Amino acid sequence: MTIQNMFGWRPLLVLSVFWMSIAGVRADAPAPTLEQRVAGLEAYLGNGDPTAALKDAKGNIPDGLTTASVGVAGPGHNGWMMTSAALVLFMTLPGLALFYGGLVRSKNVLSILAQCLGITGLVTLLWWAVGYSLVFDDSFKSPILGGLGFAFFKGVTSAPNTNYAYWVSQNVFSMYQMMFAIITPALIIGAIAERIKFSALLLFVGAWMFIVYFPLAHMVWGVNGLMNGVWNAGAAIKAIDFAGGTVVHMSSGWSALILCMILGKRLGFGKEPMPPHSMVLCMVGTGMLWVGWYGFNAGSAVAADGVAANAFMTTTLATGVAAFVWAVAEYFDKGKASVLGFCSGAVAGLVVVTPATGFIDASGSIIIGVAAGLVPWFFCTRVKRWFGYDDALDTFGVHAVGGTLGAFLTGILATADVNANLNTNLKEIVGKTLVAEQCKAIAVTLVLSIVGTTVIAFVIKALMGLRPAAEAEREGLDVSDHEEKGYIY
Repeated sequence: MTIQNMFGWRPLLVLSVFWMSIAGVRADAPAPTLEQRVAGLEAYLGNGDPTAALKDAKGNIPDGLTTASVGVAGPGHNGWMMTSAALVLFMTLPGLALFYGGLVRSKNVLSILAQCLGITGLVTLLWWAVGYSLVFDDSFKSPILGGLGFAFFKGVTSAPNTNYAYWVSQNVFSMYQMMFAIITPALIIGAIAERIKFSALLLFVGAWMFIVYFPLAHMVWGVNGLMNGVWNAGAAIKAIDFAGGTVVHMSSGWSALILCMILGKRLGFGKEPMPPHSMVLCMVGTGMLWVGWYGFNAGSAVAADGVAANAFMTTTLATGVAAFVWAVAEYFDKGKASVLGFCSGAVAGLVVVTPATGFIDASGSIIIGVAAGLVPWFFCTRVKRWFGYDDALDTFGVHAVGGTLGAFLTGILATADVNANLNTNLKEIVGKTLVAEQCKAIAVTLVLSIVGTTVIAFVIKALMGLRPAAEAEREGLDVSDHEEKGYIY
């Protein structure tokens, strides 16, 4: 009879962990105590620092002292982050592609799919070459932009980068963050749908990543970033953004407004009907976005811990409430609640709760859900009509307005009761002046997005033009840009 049959798996697991902890220490190095080894393993459960128990009173670790839990990824946290990365990619391909694709006319559906695919490929190359490094490398010691220490993924291995996670492999973390970098410029295409050349869009996105996204992401999430109030004690602006209210939604949404105004309106806009060609695809895409958003928000805890669990809950509550409130607003306004209204409300809820989701409690998420259902609805149905801009698929109304609203409400509703990390550097301002810091971050994001987009758009317009010929636009971008048709009847 084997030990396994006699006692089950648990004794073998304990013996394995004990042996690994011994084997991980060099023969000539100081031996950790049993308490230190156990503490290193317990740190995994609490998503804490595995070296904490090895440090002396001055915070130093004796030379050579280590345990097997130091410098390795934890399987549960790593597994959740790989799943989250896949979920965030799922948001773009196929979620956003189908959501936007269903909202355009049938002659332009493939152009939306191609734009999402093209952006995915382009950003992947840029991220590998320098993007990840410019956002998350701190060798340059700049609060505005990272260095080139990780260029071409040099040193990006399965060991954790403890600036960002104790228990997640850096290569997994880099892939997770790449998915954010992919979806952010892809959101822009909603405002300029049906009237931009494919080549011009890719050139715009390439430049926009360097001028807007990489600096902004470093400022908000880089360990020494200008606006990383949670982890950078010396941050000039002590703002918080859990999953991308400023970095993703504000940057893309405000850039989308500027670009759609520079491009001009679609041919026939306001003179001929331009209804969505498939609300079925739109609804399917909305569901995919909602599901994928759990990786977006809960994954931003960079661990499978209590903060992630809270983000999962608040994301669900805010989104469900916002979808319902938007539809109710439609009903009282027009006497009908549309599928498009439910879909728009759900996405608005996801957007507004994004910067707050890991910092607020259940009641806060309900408040955000109500606000997300009413404020973006007002901008999409009233403000757009008043000013007459052609935000084709309401990217500005949902993402710019929603992201800005979310960043502001985060400053009001954040509480250290659900995220103790707020006590690290922000204990004195949470619930007090944090909202003022959020307003500063909003201002920086607005300036960078608007100015950066304006410069890029006018340069490309002068070099190669932004719009296809009028005849090509009337025929549809599916044929003119890709020589394909979405549907063959």
